[in-house]
Amino acid sequence: MAFSLLPKETHYFTLFTQMSEKVQEASGLLVEMLQSSDNNFESHSKKIKDVEHQCDELTHTITTKLNKSFITPFDREDIYTLSVALDDVCDYIDAAARATVMYDIHESDQYAIKLAVIMQKLADEIHASTLLLEHAQGMGPHLQEIQRLENEADDVYFHAMADLFKNSPDPIRLIKWKELYEILENGTDRCESVGNIIESIVLKHN
Repeated sequence: MAFSLLPKETHYFTLFTQMSEKVQEASGLLVEMLQSSDNNFESHSKKIKDVEHQCDELTHTITTKLNKSFITPFDREDIYTLSVALDDVCDYIDAAARATVMYDIHESDQYAIKLAVIMQKLADEIHASTLLLEHAQGMGPHLQEIQRLENEADDVYFHAMADLFKNSPDPIRLIKWKELYEILENGTDRCESVGNIIESIVLKHN
């Protein structure tokens, strides 16, 4: 019977799953916030900030664990890079919520909602991928869907910006929405980065 005298630490997979759950939670709260009609955006933003803090703590746990682990399930650099990328997605979701409050945005906007919904779908695909990461099997469709959704987000962003510059004579409104669209689009880009990192890890270790 073959066995390893130095078993690899597998707790990282649980931590990645927990992080992706936080990304899911934050993205769901953002959609709820932007679709809300109660105008209590500050309350929604605080909930998202709490989730973002929890994601930060998980990132810190992974970094601390890396400094203590003798054997890791895959390259230390990849573990660190994936944890930072997941945390970055949560950061962008938090940044979008804070920008909405900071710019005193209360009106509904189809493009912002569409981008947030795409982010939520991306979070679902990322979570599905992290659940499969330990055995690195069956995640191909999820990674492909991440690419497709990010391309969809690019199209929404393009139309949002074109519409904004065509139909916004008020320069203040233009600045507000341009900033929010950019934050949301950057968040979807970071989701794509997470997918690329996961794909790279799988290719290296299969």
